[in-house]
Amino acid sequence: AIDKKGENVKVLDLSELSGFTDYFMICSGTSDRQVQSIGEAVSNVMDVNGYELLSAEGFQEGRWVLMDFGDVIVHVFLDALRDYYDLENLWKDAPKVRIPPEFYGPGASHLN
Repeated sequence: AIDKKGENVKVLDLSELSGFTDYFMICSGTSDRQVQSIGEAVSNVMDVNGYELLSAEGFQEGRWVLMDFGDVIVHVFLDALRDYYDLENLWKDAPKVRIPPEFYGPGASHLN
């Protein structure tokens, strides 16, 4: 997601709070094409690393791409929809996983 200039990338640890997944990865894109591109890139990286995509929604519209990899659920939003659904606040009790600085390239958003 960071490589595709996903903004405000967050990883929430839901392992103690949820029975359906261990982690949410949430990020934003600034256009429908960028949201789609981020989703495709994340799906490719997860596949290469042995994670099976169980289901996906929203690729066609590019407003909110939702991908379920079992232990990890990925949400890629347009900014306005991310603010509207506010998953970070909904899961505010979930600890945030620190993203190591080496994952950020030049120009990437460092808001985590």
